[in-house]
Amino acid sequence: MAVITIDTAQYEQQLEEKQKRISAQFARFNAPTLEVYDSEKRHYRQRCEFRVWHDGEDLYHIMFDQQSKAKIRVDEFGPGAPLVNEIMQVMMNKLRHNELLRRKLFQIDYLSTLSGEILVSLLYHKPLDESWQAEMSALRDELQKTYKIDFIGRARKQKVVFGNDYVTEKLTVDGKEFIYQQVENSFTQPNAKVNEKMLAWAKSISRELSNDLLELYCGNGNFSIALAEHFDRVLATEISKSSVHSAQFNIAANKVDNLDIIRMSSEEFTDAMQGKRQFSRLNGIDLKSYNCQTILVDPPRAGMDELTCQLVSNYDNIIYISCNPDTLERDLETLSKTHNIARIAIFDQFPYTHHVESGVFLTRK
Repeated sequence: MAVITIDTAQYEQQLEEKQKRISAQFARFNAPTLEVYDSEKRHYRQRCEFRVWHDGEDLYHIMFDQQSKAKIRVDEFGPGAPLVNEIMQVMMNKLRHNELLRRKLFQIDYLSTLSGEILVSLLYHKPLDESWQAEMSALRDELQKTYKIDFIGRARKQKVVFGNDYVTEKLTVDGKEFIYQQVENSFTQPNAKVNEKMLAWAKSISRELSNDLLELYCGNGNFSIALAEHFDRVLATEISKSSVHSAQFNIAANKVDNLDIIRMSSEEFTDAMQGKRQFSRLNGIDLKSYNCQTILVDPPRAGMDELTCQLVSNYDNIIYISCNPDTLERDLETLSKTHNIARIAIFDQFPYTHHVESGVFLTRK
């Protein structure tokens, strides 16, 4: 059996290196002592993707070495959540002996949850005909007796869903349970336990704030739903249609009654706030009625564009969640002209890698 192992003895050292690197990078902003939130050392990834290698009558998951590009067989994946590892082996055992399901299969994606649900997506270089669909349906029926599992088959211009195309995650933050629909191929935080720590950190900040909250890049409502109880009203924006749909599901599931989410990019919202453009998507929403003294942003790796950064600087309190320290540093060049860093943290979403998730809380000077 090919096992991707992790040298857990190196964990504290790699986390300390991240701490030193981020502390040095942001020292010029007179940031306070860096808060550090660690990860589980093994089995922390809820989302994993593997190519499938066919070797005669055998087939197995593979990954590619980033440097040498050599393929690596993976039967057990150390970073993967326990349920992912279990279902990986179940899938190979079932597919090896099923010519219809294994033929032209080139990739399998796994999306699991702390709540015990898992969604498996199989990607093919062939049309998914009625025979394949009948066989896939039979496999789901068999595995549903043991697991909370659903399947998606994908091929060129085809998506066939067996059950749901999402999982329902349950996160516990400060003793309270939050429910989140997570849709296949939509962004979700891959390290659920660290996500709980990120939400707890943001809630510890928002607990001391008041009035209304504006959130840009809200995704499926990950932060806005957890923080809503600390504000009178919350207005959030997100450009992805599937993420907005999930956010609406999550608002209802968590019985949040003070949160509105609109499908707009941050650039569009900036234009709307400045009165440059009118949007039908804002019908029924009076932007001037909000008293937002706090803004939360969780932008993609590219960070914020210049106009959005200027918009953000208009708010008294800024909570900035970042997956890229370099673009965060760039944006702080602008924000530090009007704000001081009150708190700064790193969250080890991606152990044993160079990547780091950061959080900064800024208050007006």
